[in-house]
Amino acid sequence: MRAAILGVGFMGWIHSLAYRRSETAEFVGFASRDPTKRDGDWRGIQGNFGPPGEQFDVSDLVVCEGLDGLLEDDSIDLIDVCLPPHLHVDAVTRSLRAGKRVLCEKPLALNSADGQLMTDLAEPGQLMVGHILPLMPEFAFLVDAVSDDRFGKILAGRFQRTIGPPDWIPDFYDPLRVGGPLIDLQVHDAHLIRMLFGMPSHATTASELRNGIPKRYETVLHFDRTSDSPEPGLGDESSGAGGPIVAVCGGVIDSPARPFTHGYEVSFERATVRFEFAAYSDGESDSIPVTVLHQDGRRELPPMDGSDPIDAFVAEIDAAAGVVAGGPMPAALDPQLATDALRICEMQMPAS
Repeated sequence: MRAAILGVGFMGWIHSLAYRRSETAEFVGFASRDPTKRDGDWRGIQGNFGPPGEQFDVSDLVVCEGLDGLLEDDSIDLIDVCLPPHLHVDAVTRSLRAGKRVLCEKPLALNSADGQLMTDLAEPGQLMVGHILPLMPEFAFLVDAVSDDRFGKILAGRFQRTIGPPDWIPDFYDPLRVGGPLIDLQVHDAHLIRMLFGMPSHATTASELRNGIPKRYETVLHFDRTSDSPEPGLGDESSGAGGPIVAVCGGVIDSPARPFTHGYEVSFERATVRFEFAAYSDGESDSIPVTVLHQDGRRELPPMDGSDPIDAFVAEIDAAAGVVAGGPMPAALDPQLATDALRICEMQMPAS
């Protein structure tokens, strides 16, 4: 698969590293409005993981100022959209209509209506969405446990994702540009929940608002017997409609001392699985590694593959290459599930 990246920010840089490590995909070009980056100087790029950007030789790459140049190049199979979220709809729809395959960084859109528009526009296997969480070892463990039924049926889950003040994103709470904590952050967990439990029917949310957008939130997601959850009859009558019990919380705290934390506790018939990680501004971190609490009282710490976060992006790129080669669409990249994740986020927003 010959891929070109549209947008050279932090995610564009990370994706470029993943392409260079992939054995099934080739990084052949990119588009950027920044002439310095078009000259190969990506040293100004830094993020919260991975190495900083570098200076590199672009002489063998297709280098364009905008999307049009990439679309006109017949040698490019896939456009990897790494633009800010408010630019996704235009870039994705233009690429799809030009007949290109597309991998779009999450979120697919700022609302589910636009997400559904793009999903419906795409031919089967033409559009993929880069939701990385199910490919990270700590979260892939849950996906695999549901898939192979190693602990029995999945019964309940609690998920969290919190950041410090996002001062580096001036438009963070703008619903037309970034979307706030639900669309930018919780969409990760919403997508994972959709994969693990199916589609909830509705949500009950308590939230603190900033400019009408939830800043902090505590949510219970409700699943009923008529939903498309994997096990629509889970639980007993104490769970309300008989579905799984799922809660999700997070948002933005008012201290920069802890820039990021995420984690989960998920219960199956024969085990409960827990994981948590927190990063602090002084460079320290806390973690509870993936821990399986078995029904018989045993505590297990299963080994996790891949300590380098770039490895998950390599897996994402390789999965996309498999689709381009004619393989099935993995759930992790499915645009309909990405659109459903946006719907789950919208369930938690205050009524307008």
